[in-house]
Amino acid sequence: MQQKLNAITLAFNSLSRPHRIMLGALTVVTLAVAVWRPYVYHPDSESPIVKRVELEKEQLRTLLPEASEPIDVDSPSPEDDLPKDEIDDDAANESGTHDYVISGGDTLSSVLNQYGIEMSDISQLAKSDKELRNLQIGQQLSWTLNDAGQLQRLTWEVSRRESRTYDRTADGFKLSSAMQSGEWQNHVLNGVVNGSFVNSAKSAGLSSGEVSAVIKSLQWQMDFRKLQDGDRFAVLTSREMLDGKSQQSQLLGVRLNSGGKDYYAIRAEDGKFYDRSGSGLSSGFMRFPTVKQYRVSSNFNPRRTNPVTGRIAPHKGVDFAVPVGTPVLAIGDGEVIVSKRSGAAGNYVAIRHGRQYMTRYMHLKTLLVKPGQKVKRGDRIALSGNTGRSTGPHVHFEVWINNQAVNPLTARLPRMEGLNGKDRRDYLAQVREVIPQLRIK
Repeated sequence: MQQKLNAITLAFNSLSRPHRIMLGALTVVTLAVAVWRPYVYHPDSESPIVKRVELEKEQLRTLLPEASEPIDVDSPSPEDDLPKDEIDDDAANESGTHDYVISGGDTLSSVLNQYGIEMSDISQLAKSDKELRNLQIGQQLSWTLNDAGQLQRLTWEVSRRESRTYDRTADGFKLSSAMQSGEWQNHVLNGVVNGSFVNSAKSAGLSSGEVSAVIKSLQWQMDFRKLQDGDRFAVLTSREMLDGKSQQSQLLGVRLNSGGKDYYAIRAEDGKFYDRSGSGLSSGFMRFPTVKQYRVSSNFNPRRTNPVTGRIAPHKGVDFAVPVGTPVLAIGDGEVIVSKRSGAAGNYVAIRHGRQYMTRYMHLKTLLVKPGQKVKRGDRIALSGNTGRSTGPHVHFEVWINNQAVNPLTARLPRMEGLNGKDRRDYLAQVREVIPQLRIK
């Protein structure tokens, strides 16, 4: 053997330098191919022996792109998180529906896509009515979803006189238009809180829809569950009257006196509510639940398909890959309604913001808040972790509006805003007309 090696070495050294380089490179490539794809030959068989390796389900999941979120394990139901009270029970039920007031820069696509509505449906809507490409500030969109989150109907309030409805059909969406022929009249309604605010408002003459509008307009200033008997309110509403009956209405302004303090919300031309000076009523939300933005390891996808089973396994939030122990922050002012350990979600926190918004934070290591605690935007509520059904350290973050999950990265969240310039001057002129009508009796 030694003689053979010496002979091979002598022959190699006798080659010219270019030939030695070529031979050496060929040898390296051959060895690399052999290591990369080993070939086992059995002399008694016409084909190579192939070994099949079975992976456990959990091992297989680690090879998938969305391994940070447990597949086919849904998050806790938001209905279980929300503490029921008389407002939830008595006010108009909004489950499965949503409404949105058009703001500057909005398009049909940007509004609906944040709620997980498929682009194919949005495209079909636009084909059914090209005017949908020309949404105006202050107009309102309302839509209804089925249990699977699929768009069934959309209503566009073009003006106080005209509304257009788009109903799903087998071929797309069918447009129907309605023109209102009634006369719009302003009405001022006064009331005194006696027990339930909802019942007190209805006793004063407000409809369920008007009660809901009042609650939304003041949701950032007032916790309606804590009103006291004897608190008073005045509501200015514009109603379309036809044959002596109200067909629809629009809230123009509200004043609520509680504990000797007045709270106002007055509607501007953009369809939003501001205080008497033209300042916004919300303190605004942060976009991310951490001090800085971390890598997204799994995106919002309400129709995500399990690549193993083929079943629909919605991912109702966004996963941020963060190191264990990273401070998790409340994105807005609110009240903690859940702070506990819960199965697949691990340690998690849910916060209610006003009456329409809820945020949830899951797979946490340490909880820093308790149910019933008030928090401000930016407050630390937990430290991130890897608890529950999780294959790696991350924060699962959800945003819900009217009990519907929306994309936290694209949703139009409340902002600290106010009116400026001509808009503010026009609004203040309107305030001077509205305030005298909101007398507390």
